[in-house]
Amino acid sequence: MGFMLRVRLASFFAGAAAAAASGGYFLYKDYKLASDSMALKVRTPPLFLIVSSQILDYCARIAIGASVKGVQDSIDTRYKALEKRLAALEGQQSTGAAPDVDTPSD
Repeated sequence: MGFMLRVRLASFFAGAAAAAASGGYFLYKDYKLASDSMALKVRTPPLFLIVSSQILDYCARIAIGASVKGVQDSIDTRYKALEKRLAALEGQQSTGAAPDVDTPSD
């Protein structure tokens, strides 16, 4: 009976030691993986953030460039129409007649 008790206790402690060793190993691996992951996140931002910010910058440049070009064209058109009207009014004052003036319709 004493022999069986020693075998059972030895088996119990051997199992407990194996479980503790394997649990410690898995905890170490999990800690190492999390530590490496955090270190990579600190060093470099994720790739999709880099790519998405570059895409947004590119789209903003296109939108701003298009709107600025549209505003410039609109201002140039209005400026030319104003010069034409001014020339017509100056001609009207010098001759006394009322010339036909084109008015832009917006």
